Amino acid sequence: MALPAARHLTLPGASWEDVCAWGLVTRSASWVCRPRTVDEIRQVFAAARAASLSVGLRGGGQSYGDAALNAGNVCLDLTDMNRILAWDPDRGIAVTEPGVTIQQLCRSIVGQGWWPYVVTGTMFSTLGGCAAMNVHGKNHWKVGPIGDHILDFDLLLPTGEIRRCSREENVDLFHAAIGGFGMLGCFTRLTLRVQKVPSGWLRVEPIPVRNLDEMIAVFEERKDAADYLVGWVDGFPLGAATGRGLVHRATHVPAEEDPDPRRGFGPEVQRLPGAILGLVPAQLAWRIVRPFLRDPEVRLVNAVRYHLGRLEGHRVRRESHTRFSFLLNRMPNWQHAYGRHGLVEYQSFIPAAHAAHVFRAQIGLAHEAGVIPYMGIFKRHRPDAFLMSYAVDGFSLGLDFKLTPRNRERIRALAARLDRLVLEAGGRFYFAKDSTLTPESFAPCLAEERVRLFLAMKRACDPEGLLETDLFRRIFRDVQGAS
Repeated sequence: MALPAARHLTLPGASWEDVCAWGLVTRSASWVCRPRTVDEIRQVFAAARAASLSVGLRGGGQSYGDAALNAGNVCLDLTDMNRILAWDPDRGIAVTEPGVTIQQLCRSIVGQGWWPYVVTGTMFSTLGGCAAMNVHGKNHWKVGPIGDHILDFDLLLPTGEIRRCSREENVDLFHAAIGGFGMLGCFTRLTLRVQKVPSGWLRVEPIPVRNLDEMIAVFEERKDAADYLVGWVDGFPLGAATGRGLVHRATHVPAEEDPDPRRGFGPEVQRLPGAILGLVPAQLAWRIVRPFLRDPEVRLVNAVRYHLGRLEGHRVRRESHTRFSFLLNRMPNWQHAYGRHGLVEYQSFIPAAHAAHVFRAQIGLAHEAGVIPYMGIFKRHRPDAFLMSYAVDGFSLGLDFKLTPRNRERIRALAARLDRLVLEAGGRFYFAKDSTLTPESFAPCLAEERVRLFLAMKRACDPEGLLETDLFRRIFRDVQGAS
């Protein structure tokens, strides 16, 4: 890859690399720097400023779109800042650097009977990235996003100043940087509380549902007695069967029902199996699936999965925390099964009163556009106090679309129509998944007080506009003084 003209970074260890989004939809070349200390981050900031380059922050690179890309500029990769600085097993409080992954944290604490309150569907997200996106899990309606369990953090501003933030100190910045998608500063230390769990097992009940209305009803009926809830949606049926699928309700297995707790918390149980169905090596599974990821085959597989779920009924099974939580890691690199152009996940968050109508309409519009979602993931949510929150008192539906050269423009046009539905319903968008949102679609959000306050804080914390990403430029490019 040729270096761009007049774009030189005089910093030891910086390399010009091609950086790809997790969903394979977008990629861009940039200077990649991998600091190990706070002083080295300051050096990157200074070198980028001297070269008139912007800096984008990157953790585990698990965002589907361009949230951690910074084309032609600097990508600050924080994965080498991956030390657990302190762990208090009596109170369940961990102090970490931003590059510590969920996997690393879980492995360090699960043997002592602890588990994070919030984990993503992949174990490879970093805690700094999780805080920047304020991620949620399958228990969002119950425990909130990860920000609700961060006690404090140190934030390195582009000016070189470090601010200690908590619910008592620099409160406004605390609630803006969590969920601020890396635009205010760089997390250098985070203090996180985790939960004590009674055993290493969950009791998982699959519940078949015939449509979206039934799925919503099951969530509402079961949420008070569940620790986790997640729905799988078959995107192919329409009409009365729109949104049919399976709800998985999980509850903690009580300690008295675990005859061998040491084993349950141990690595033998808390690791993912190395083979699919005990036969296909997990690392190779995506290569086997890839030729069959087409409409007829996926329609058949989804139908079989749904009807087997109905035959199985509500038969409860036990799963480890790891197996239930990290669905995306059961088939490593599964995004490659979608082909070299990857996948787009369109995830929107809709207030409860409008969710069924909006999600039904979204699936219908996708069929009308000739791009059927191969999978849908359904969750329950609650509001929170963070400035750039995506959360509502309602539901989210993430729809996965296979991207090809032939359907790229259709998906882009479809996303714009889906955006209008979301905005009309008072819904919100999630930057960790987004790869389609435009300034035109996001424009109504700019009138919200929370967004105006966030952009004002961006100007205060980053007066030179040093921190940018492809996502920030894509969505906020028409905002005067946004950077």
